[in-house]
Amino acid sequence: MNKPFGVILAGGLATRIGGGDKGLLKIGDKSLLDHVIGRLRPQVADLALNANGDPTRFGGYDLPIVPDTIEGFAGPLAGVLAGLDWAAEQDAECIVTAAADTPFFPRDLVMRLTEAAEGQANPLVLATTPRTGDEALKSGGGKKINRHPTFGLWPVALRDDLRAALQGGLRKVVLWTDQHAGREALFPVDPFDPFFNVNTPDDLDRAQKLLAQA
Repeated sequence: MNKPFGVILAGGLATRIGGGDKGLLKIGDKSLLDHVIGRLRPQVADLALNANGDPTRFGGYDLPIVPDTIEGFAGPLAGVLAGLDWAAEQDAECIVTAAADTPFFPRDLVMRLTEAAEGQANPLVLATTPRTGDEALKSGGGKKINRHPTFGLWPVALRDDLRAALQGGLRKVVLWTDQHAGREALFPVDPFDPFFNVNTPDDLDRAQKLLAQA
């Protein structure tokens, strides 16, 4: 498999933190988006930002801005589709997505996702972490993992199928990935969950504290 392209998903509404662009919030002396770019750029062949609205607010990042092509807020799958359409224009085979509000995701994200896709005709893999503590107890007999649907490997070859699914009203990521025999790549949660994301002011405070361990 050729090195995938990267797409940072920043199309969310950020309602729990007062709206606006979560990726522009700062931890340390850098924005969340700076941290995400710093981790993803070395792992991919090229990089773009999925964001809606006025693209000039991201002018300082020197990234192509690819907005959703599905009308209305259709969730992360719309951002994935926008990224796949952009990658198709560059003749790329697949993309890896990362969320703009998750500053500590693994530096070996792409390697682990592509390893998990070995042998797949259409590489399709979501990042997962084990459920621990209260989460594991609450899950009962169900899955003992958490899937992180904004962190995945996605094949350009399935972009028209994804477009049709979104136009048909599908919004839940795992429903679509399960339809296409999507796989999972398991990541450790020591010393903390690397897919911890900033949703609230308290999360932003926690991110400041975790920065030294990242």
